Amino acid sequence: MYIDFFNAQIVFMFLQRFIQYIQHEKRYSAHTVTAYKNDLEQFIVFLGQTPEIQLQEITHHHIRQWIVTLMDDDRSARTVNRKIATLRKYFKFLVQEKLIEANPASRVQAPKISKQLPIVVEDEKLSKMLDGEDIFTPDFKGMRDKLVIELLFGTGIRLSELLGIKETDYDAYEGTVKVLGKRNKERIVPVNTQLRHLLAEYLVLKKSEIFDNNSLTLIVTNKGADAYPKLIYLIVHKYLSGISTQDKRSPHVLRHTFATALLNNGADLNAIKELLGHASLGATQIYTHNSVERLKSIYKLAHPKA
Repeated sequence: MYIDFFNAQIVFMFLQRFIQYIQHEKRYSAHTVTAYKNDLEQFIVFLGQTPEIQLQEITHHHIRQWIVTLMDDDRSARTVNRKIATLRKYFKFLVQEKLIEANPASRVQAPKISKQLPIVVEDEKLSKMLDGEDIFTPDFKGMRDKLVIELLFGTGIRLSELLGIKETDYDAYEGTVKVLGKRNKERIVPVNTQLRHLLAEYLVLKKSEIFDNNSLTLIVTNKGADAYPKLIYLIVHKYLSGISTQDKRSPHVLRHTFATALLNNGADLNAIKELLGHASLGATQIYTHNSVERLKSIYKLAHPKA
């Protein structure tokens, strides 16, 4: 099959078919699906600079040229690696569909990523902020914002998981919340006593608001519509800016803080793995490095010969 890759209908058809494949058959999260779609659209735009290129003519050289362009634009190695992984998955799909004979991305070596420790905020400062009386306004917006921070820090859930929680996923009697994680894998996460009280107050206030859109999604906008990623980012960034000078103040920082706090207080690594919804222990072990660095700091301060 010899296809003009830049026929608009053909491009749309292949991309849509692939997106449906990872969405419904592979059951990737909505966040991952969006990232894959954006990566592929960027690559298609790049290839559009090469006139009359055919689908079967795309080689590892084209992909390497794209990588050089990305790195010239100061894209991080982590971002570039993710885009390479997207192309590998996409071209593998095209091979399976018998549209091309070989996967050109398989010959591309990903750039090395320097190991970085997870960025966290001081849990003492975070707890003090959450317990402060003048930090959050007493209206619906203020209580919603506080619940967002409390849930992310108190459970370690991901942004996408937070957005997916329904009111019915919270079990007030058991003190747990059901979370839908990556690959549609469900897990039950315990909720601390303070968070249980906040959830009870929030649900009463949410019901009393009488929004036009009576969404059953737990976290909603000021008008009652389902919350969206940008809103959560803005909420987290706003409140972390008051206690942290670090550049990164995203929802994932609260997930890192949750895991690190548990480990520093003696929690079992396997238990942390289950709470975070990690598929393997290897993903959880990165938090042990933070604990080692903390021990080094304590040693330097406390030991007379340090």
